Amino acid sequence: MRRTDTSETFTALVLEVFRLNGRLLSAGEGLTGPAGQTSARWQVLGALNEGPRTVADIGRRMGLTRQSVQRTADLLEADGLVSYASNPAHQRAQLATLTQRGRATLDAITKRQIEWANQIASRLVDGDLQRTIRTLQQVRDAIDALPVSVDRTSRTTRSAGTGRRLPGRPKRRSSL
Repeated sequence: MRRTDTSETFTALVLEVFRLNGRLLSAGEGLTGPAGQTSARWQVLGALNEGPRTVADIGRRMGLTRQSVQRTADLLEADGLVSYASNPAHQRAQLATLTQRGRATLDAITKRQIEWANQIASRLVDGDLQRTIRTLQQVRDAIDALPVSVDRTSRTTRSAGTGRRLPGRPKRRSSL
């Protein structure tokens, strides 16, 4: 099968997003390191910024597996940055929440991120950024709308919209 011109452009976008993701992960490590944290921990702390959430809620919101979020949240709890509380809506799914120390840590990281974002944004055009956001949302929606075959004879990736791994799919490593 031959790629269409739009398919070629889409593939170029995917590759550029992969490169950008690598740069963002590196930058995240630089922003979180002085606070003694990692990008993975920052994502969980940031997800709790608006209030308590279950680990599964954080995973869905961030596009991560529940298990990887659970490991990170447990490490944050051990360090006193997150605490767990009973969830009136679900007996087994506890609510994770920021502690005072967790809030202070997130605030320190956020201060560094704002300075960094202001520097990056000064080199970009706001209208272009807004169009890029809309385009990336459309791409995400298109991906969510279609199941993806990895190998027609043996395995498939996630079924569209479920977020569940199907049999035969290797576990995805995530760096929250």
